[in-house]
Amino acid sequence: MKVLIDKIKSFHLNIDQKFLGVAILFLWLKSYIVSRFIFDLPLENAIEEFILLINPISSVLILFIGALVIRRKLSRQGIFVLSLLFTFLLYANLVYYRFFNDFITIPVLFQVQNFGDLGGSAKGLMNPWDLLLFVDLFILSFFGRKKGIKSIVVPKLARRFLVVAAAALLVFNVMLAETQRPQLLTRTFDREMLVKYLGVYNYHAYDLFMHSKASAQRAFAESSDIIEVENYVSDGFDEENEFTGIAKDKNVILISMESLQDFVINYEVEGQEVTPFLNQLVKESFYFTNFYQQTGQGKTSDSEFLVDNSLYPLSRGAVFTTNAQNTYKGLPAILNENGYATASFHGNNKSFWNRDLMYKNLGYEFFYDETYFEVSEENSVNYGLKDIPFFEQSIPKLQNLKQPFHAKFITLTNHYPFVLDEEDIMIPTLQTSSGTVNRYVQTVRYFDEALKLFFEQLKETGLYDNSIIILYGDHYGISENHNRAMESVIGKKVTPFEYLKLQKVPFIVHIPGMDGKEMTTVGGQIDVKPTILNLLGIKPGKDIQFGEDLFNENRRDFAVLRDGSFVADYYSYTEGICYQNWDGNPTEDKYCSQLKDLADHELRLSDKVIQGDLIRFLDEFEE
Repeated sequence: MKVLIDKIKSFHLNIDQKFLGVAILFLWLKSYIVSRFIFDLPLENAIEEFILLINPISSVLILFIGALVIRRKLSRQGIFVLSLLFTFLLYANLVYYRFFNDFITIPVLFQVQNFGDLGGSAKGLMNPWDLLLFVDLFILSFFGRKKGIKSIVVPKLARRFLVVAAAALLVFNVMLAETQRPQLLTRTFDREMLVKYLGVYNYHAYDLFMHSKASAQRAFAESSDIIEVENYVSDGFDEENEFTGIAKDKNVILISMESLQDFVINYEVEGQEVTPFLNQLVKESFYFTNFYQQTGQGKTSDSEFLVDNSLYPLSRGAVFTTNAQNTYKGLPAILNENGYATASFHGNNKSFWNRDLMYKNLGYEFFYDETYFEVSEENSVNYGLKDIPFFEQSIPKLQNLKQPFHAKFITLTNHYPFVLDEEDIMIPTLQTSSGTVNRYVQTVRYFDEALKLFFEQLKETGLYDNSIIILYGDHYGISENHNRAMESVIGKKVTPFEYLKLQKVPFIVHIPGMDGKEMTTVGGQIDVKPTILNLLGIKPGKDIQFGEDLFNENRRDFAVLRDGSFVADYYSYTEGICYQNWDGNPTEDKYCSQLKDLADHELRLSDKVIQGDLIRFLDEFEE
């Protein structure tokens, strides 16, 4: 022991080792600063503040010291590359968080083919001050060259001490986090919580582990795994009502309304309606006023997955990318089996969100991507073809489809960062503290005009009378980062309860010749597939779907969001708190807790179906 103490006393850092220490210190500090002051992580006490301070250091130490253990020495360039990789990961999360109020997962990082199509969205999320994140890299490079540092060697004893210290610090971090949030590592749907308690880098290590585990689940899944799921979803599966078959053999036109939230319906800016056409359409249609978006990280692709399969998306990544090879019994495939032509229209790259591969698996016969449209600089903005020329150019293609057909239209113009050419602006901008919110109403107004013209064209071509037209908002447009601006829009403080209500998106079922009606049942995108099939009078046969027909009076008033929040008839739940719907006050009612357990169970079963690719086993249980 005396020898060990003497060695520790005699140990002094040389200039090379100080260089390594400074690199580690820089990474630690900027990781803490970003987590503390840019990520909006709720800190409730001094212990959580302390956890946030220490959680970056263990992962940074493990990476650098681990590299030293393997190689025994690190070059100056190696330290620079490792620092750059950590900084890139931190910055990628920063940019992603600014819009999605969420953190990147391994599947999202693998979706590199999407990054080139982000265009103005990614640019709009960047800030000149972001360059400060990379200042330390320039400092390290300058002084490393000036001092002639080539490689860094750390004595074996010091390496061992640092490895033990890093591991002990990680264990201490996790144990301390568990005291604040029991069962932390089982709550993988709550990435904000994982980042707060583990840190960005440890979160990504855990996410990589979970990704590997999910990949293994499919390999080891068995046909008997589907029995539990079938028992859960079977109740009320075939129940009929007065709307069953009311649209039999009619064309189905499904319109995905990009980033459209329900609060814009009947909203005005300086006395001008933001959605004049939709305001009239909801009076002539079945308009569901308590309909919620249920997407995860896959956003638009997740909404498509929900609508086509009546399954929940995953909590990590996009199912369109991570599980495109699965067996599905999608709405297009079912309609195709019943004599429908099936097509999807989208004025963007066919590979975006892996649609070109996923669509085939879902049963789409035709996919009209940007190559089928005349796209120019003048008629496109942001993500692709503007909505007015998109609908206009789609009409001839729609006319050429064999009837009856199922045609899905994915609109684009009302997409972050909500930019328009000057000639397309039809309404004044809002005057809030957020440019995003201010511009949002203008792109919504443009979409509304495009929708009006599309309906007129459907009538002119004769397609209108023989079709039902179903419209749904695909996901939120205004994230939690703009709550302060939204308070002036909705006229009240945006509490967690109010933000949950802002996840409502329009769902409109328009059947020509039928009177409109406001529908108050609580539902979500997962209910669209069974609703459409019931209207057409089509039985899906052996299937797994978690949604229920929205016209069924005996259905549950229940909408589960992908983050584990839910809305029911009397209660709602979000961010760990139950609320009373009638006044928005917190409650500890046991029934709300039971609903929370039900929501978690439903998400777990849906995840089990997707991760295990269980639908491939359905035929084994045919009677």
